[in-house]
Amino acid sequence: MTTPDARHLVCPHCDAINRVPAARLRDQPNCGQCHQPLLHGKPLKLTVDNAERHLTRNDIPVLVDFWAPWCGPCQMMGPAFDQAAAALPQLRFAKIDTQTETTLGQRFNIRSIPTLVLFVNGREVKRQAGAMDAASIQRWVMAALHQG
Repeated sequence: MTTPDARHLVCPHCDAINRVPAARLRDQPNCGQCHQPLLHGKPLKLTVDNAERHLTRNDIPVLVDFWAPWCGPCQMMGPAFDQAAAALPQLRFAKIDTQTETTLGQRFNIRSIPTLVLFVNGREVKRQAGAMDAASIQRWVMAALHQG
């Protein structure tokens, strides 16, 4: 039996696609395959191998931080991004290291880092370059979600 209000969530641990009734999203659902939490409030590392699945198969918004380890502002924003992820567990927060995942940086036309890109239903809806603190990240993403 399928429920019409089910949401697809890609597991941040094993990349399995899970169908979760919308009413159960607040119940901290676990993955049907690996039994780990689906909404764990921590940024996920995306690579060329799993980015497409997470960006296009999640029925929840995905906020991606494009960054690099040598970038000072990226390093400064890292803890703020983690804090924002913990504050908004109903979203998927992810990080793409543009130094190791060069094809993803090129694919999404990243010209400066850090750059935040918000995806909804697999489509980019908003982007913002430059470092932000946790409160600013939260305000920006919530404003972007309420515009669309």
